[in-house]
Amino acid sequence: MPTRILPAVGDADAVRSLTTLLSQLPDAEPVGPVTDSTQLIDTLARLASESIDELPEVVVVHERIGPVPALELIREVALRFPAVGVILVTSDVSPGLFQAAMDYGARGLISLPLGYEELATRVHAVAQWSVGVRRHLGAATDVFTGAGGTVVTVSGAKGGVGATMTAIQLALAAQASGRTTALLDMDLQTGDVASYLDVQFRRSVADLATITDISPRVLADAVFPHDTGLALLLAPGEGERGEEVTERAARQIVSALRSRYEIVVVDCGAQLSGAGAAVVEMADTALLVTTPDVVAVRGAKRAVRMWDRLQVRKAEETTVVVNRHSRGTEIQPALIQKITGTGVAATVIPANFKELQGAVDAGRVHELDAKGTVKQALWTLAGELGLVKGSEANSHRNGGRERGALTFRRRRELGR
Repeated sequence: MPTRILPAVGDADAVRSLTTLLSQLPDAEPVGPVTDSTQLIDTLARLASESIDELPEVVVVHERIGPVPALELIREVALRFPAVGVILVTSDVSPGLFQAAMDYGARGLISLPLGYEELATRVHAVAQWSVGVRRHLGAATDVFTGAGGTVVTVSGAKGGVGATMTAIQLALAAQASGRTTALLDMDLQTGDVASYLDVQFRRSVADLATITDISPRVLADAVFPHDTGLALLLAPGEGERGEEVTERAARQIVSALRSRYEIVVVDCGAQLSGAGAAVVEMADTALLVTTPDVVAVRGAKRAVRMWDRLQVRKAEETTVVVNRHSRGTEIQPALIQKITGTGVAATVIPANFKELQGAVDAGRVHELDAKGTVKQALWTLAGELGLVKGSEANSHRNGGRERGALTFRRRRELGR
């Protein structure tokens, strides 16, 4: 059986050199090269959605791939597509780089300039490894081997607009429909998911911040299994520990979650940090919750403009959710859409806090009355977004956000 090899190379000259050598390898079947990190992830996701057997055995990543740096891209591929062997092509053959590449999930390293013998030997070894992994995954019925879960972020235009309630109910709806679902609280200083669900926990997202290789076992140790079936990864109880979660750590944590769960819902709160910006950037769908009042809508407009300036997300790639809506409100969804320049969810959440008060105070929002108008609206929103099994494809889905490894400091500089 021929070995399928997918080159990921951003440099035109390097593409020609690599594809020429690959075409000369015995029993090799090079496929059309991809030229950036987004195209690579999208291609692998499309193939994996058909079958794990459709994935190439080997991906060759050139050091000059972009916009996501090569090592970060290798980690993403290794986490989301564990049956694909990745080889890094680089001019740096130092022991430090070799160790870093292995830590990030590469199965081999090839030095520049390229040589036929080295390329043939490494491709053969990695292809054999890939075949062995697929044989193992094929026998394991409890391993999630999909293209990687859908990530939905929920941010607030300002504090108190209902972002946390929205995130929790979206996750509950997805879980109730039969999809494995994780709820991540990335409101790192003031996260309230644990309070809303009456959870006493020991481990939090901060405990994963310094771990360079988040294995399924490590992830399982940090996740709190809720009675509803939700997997909760909670904000630290000590708000100052939120600073431990860097942009890089956030990317790694979300990638680990999406490799194990079909749906990952992230409560990002109303304050943008480097970690939060990274998660919004990675999301398949980014929601921004607002209420139909002047202060909140102005906050939504500021958030959308800031995301655009910092190259986190464009306005047209963001979906606003209108909470506490009533027909008598002067500010209606169409006006909010015009002001923010975003899409607006067709489902609006009615203003009926009395319906929620008892459950919120008791920390039992997962026990809201199924006949309640707020819960029904939020679960309808989950269907609109494609989070509920059997619902229509998500019309707001924007594709994986693999665009950038800009640090938050750099983003701030760009925003000035």
